[in-house]
Amino acid sequence: MRRLEWKVKAEEDLFDILDYIGQDNPDAALELVRKIREKAEGLRARPTLYRAGRMRGTREMIVHRNYIVFYRVGNEAVTILRVKHARQQWP
Repeated sequence: MRRLEWKVKAEEDLFDILDYIGQDNPDAALELVRKIREKAEGLRARPTLYRAGRMRGTREMIVHRNYIVFYRVGNEAVTILRVKHARQQWP
């Protein structure tokens, strides 16, 4: 099983999500971030389950209808690159 790595920008994305949603509903914000982390953990066992990404060499996991996890699969690790709202542009 591969290890899971989070890029600094991806961790910052999670904090931004917590901050934005947490202004109106802190419990929902915590639940969403928990769900994102939980689903990302599943990538360790099945990294190719989700669709190929828009950028070459990446994949995209839709965690919630509005949030997408962008990641790269390597021989030894799955690297979470970014977590974005579906309306945000990436890259």
